Amino acid sequence: MKTKSFYSFPEVVAHLKTGEPTLYHSSQTSTVIPFEKLEGVLKSNTVMGNLSTIKGSLEMLENGNLKVTGFVTWKEAKEFCLSKGREIMTSPTEELAGVLAGIATSCTGERSFGFKNLRSQIVELTYINYEGAEVKLSAEKKLDCGVDLSSYQKDFSHYVSYKNAPYPRLEFETDLMTGTEGQLGVIESAVLKTIEHFPETYIFMLLPKWEDNFEPHLEVFKAVQSFRNQVRACEFLDSNSLSFLPADKNPGNNNDVLFLEIKKDEFENIYENLLSHLTLINEDQIFEMNASKCRELRVSVPRAIFEANSRMGVTKKGTDVQVSAERFRDLLLFYREMGQKGVAYNLFGHFGDAHLHFNYMPTPDKNDFCNEQLESLYSKVLEWKGSPFAEHGIGLLKRKFIAPFYNDHQKSVFRELKKKFDPKGQFFPEGFMTC
Repeated sequence: MKTKSFYSFPEVVAHLKTGEPTLYHSSQTSTVIPFEKLEGVLKSNTVMGNLSTIKGSLEMLENGNLKVTGFVTWKEAKEFCLSKGREIMTSPTEELAGVLAGIATSCTGERSFGFKNLRSQIVELTYINYEGAEVKLSAEKKLDCGVDLSSYQKDFSHYVSYKNAPYPRLEFETDLMTGTEGQLGVIESAVLKTIEHFPETYIFMLLPKWEDNFEPHLEVFKAVQSFRNQVRACEFLDSNSLSFLPADKNPGNNNDVLFLEIKKDEFENIYENLLSHLTLINEDQIFEMNASKCRELRVSVPRAIFEANSRMGVTKKGTDVQVSAERFRDLLLFYREMGQKGVAYNLFGHFGDAHLHFNYMPTPDKNDFCNEQLESLYSKVLEWKGSPFAEHGIGLLKRKFIAPFYNDHQKSVFRELKKKFDPKGQFFPEGFMTC
């Protein structure tokens, strides 16, 4: 396996013309590419192409949209927008990940509850095709790629309310590069919608441990669905997740925590019309936390879990499952069963969207056992018609789990797209389109 860093897009074009199979990546923050263990996973002639060395740029357009070119992190994009009195609507937990890489994986983050998914926020993007030519795509134009997509899109309609389906949407031009994980080209720039910035605050609720009683959790879940215009995020951290933090940084005190992001001037409205109507949570279990402290907490938990896994020398065995509201109880019950298998675990994520991350913390000898448990989960998700990977992509680690979610419609479209947009088989040849 070879590695290559690119310092400009002309260098990428020159590389494309060699036809060498390449997995393009940026900040190596992906949870679905085992960067530390790629030998033997990728084909020996696949190049690891580093795009994080391409200096990025940010531009606020006159209409308030944000143009991102090259390697820019979500943190940089957020700070730039705030300096202009604007803000982006996507908020991935890992702020050091690249924006364009996030588009390639159709990442979502915690603000999808109020602002929908990243896919809906893309105005246009430019990518480099296999010939080295720049191609501009618009979110306002229907995708006309010379491939019959009627059956494919009919299947996708079931997932229209989900963050991401098991396969890309492929309805508008920008969908060609959104969620296709670099299998059809290299994204050079993108234009994203932004909104006017208003000060925000966070409402925290202390709940009993979900393993013992998740009825209060479900009461909040049901109640908050009617407040998507006021509540930007509805997030969850269980007591196991919080236990990785120092005691003085842990707001849970051996409880689960569920929190809402709202605009500061919405506080009275949310308290009066939502929180005061809850019957399973007492008033003394509800408190407010400022934005900076909450963001620090939200980022610290998954990082602490990652570090703990690294110390044990294992790759995280985590889920990225989203189900319908009607199946959320079933998912929690199944996660409860998974937690009773004698392997350490934790649960956190995007509660309002029925999209949680259950993470096993296995010792090396439990790796295979955990994989078996995950296979059982994904079989259930298929039965429930949920989405197995709603946020972080498929990459290499999840290929074996995604295959059952594809029927002949998806497989046929993938083959045709690869034939047309990647005739040399040079864009991430090990990606899900070749499952």
